Amino acid sequence: MSQDNAAPLAIVCSGGSLPFAVADAAIAQGRRVILFAVHGIADAGRVAHYPHKWFSLGQFGRLMSAMRKAGCRDMVMVGSLARPPMFSVRFDLTTLRLFPRLFRMYRGGDNHLLSELGRIFEDHGFRMLGAHEIAPELLMPEGDLTRRRPSESDRADIDRGFEVLTAIGAYDVGQAAVVANGQVLAIESVGGTDQLLDHVAQLRAEGRLSTPVGLGVLVKAPKPAQDHRYDLPTIGPKTVEGVANAGLAGIAVAAGEALAADLVRAVELADAKNIFIVGLKR
Repeated sequence: MSQDNAAPLAIVCSGGSLPFAVADAAIAQGRRVILFAVHGIADAGRVAHYPHKWFSLGQFGRLMSAMRKAGCRDMVMVGSLARPPMFSVRFDLTTLRLFPRLFRMYRGGDNHLLSELGRIFEDHGFRMLGAHEIAPELLMPEGDLTRRRPSESDRADIDRGFEVLTAIGAYDVGQAAVVANGQVLAIESVGGTDQLLDHVAQLRAEGRLSTPVGLGVLVKAPKPAQDHRYDLPTIGPKTVEGVANAGLAGIAVAAGEALAADLVRAVELADAKNIFIVGLKR
């Protein structure tokens, strides 16, 4: 899909570091960007370094009006965002008019929700792009990235993890699983990867895992029918920290189908903690 490089790119910015990596990549290409940051979720200190405007969840009218006024046509939604309960969101008039459609969007998984949300913006004249279209250099590369390499046992766990993700992805459930010695220890749900790894760490702390420290893999891949413009699996230094705290051996990611935020730092940290990171074609 061609991009309108003459107009500023609207980056709808929620949590984490990925929105800023995408913004920096666009700027490096000579493109103007404007961050439309979500109150209470986006990192205010980092947002302040870019042209930006703030909005709250539920303010579709305010957001779309601000993007039009800024001359934006292309937009990308980037960053981590837990799905809020609908009753907790304060809607503006435009959002209230969309309420029946929004209610139907909530009755499904994240891919269903985000794809339908993208269609709303497209229906209002905006063009949705994926983070990988703006910054293809952020896509997970193929191959072993760390000094430590996965063992034969690790590779069997990785294969099992990809099989599990393909199976549950058909139900729009999650994009990550932890497998150790052939046993599925946990799968990602609404809490995301950080909560998944915290859960594994808690199971280990409670003595409820039979697998020793240093065995087991976090496997991440998109859902089979996922629209790659939205919510691609992401890893970064925080993922490495979570894997280390959970006592796992490493991370395996679908190469070319996931995003890596600050990959250089993530690899350095993984080497320091003797954890492997590998990108694999499925």
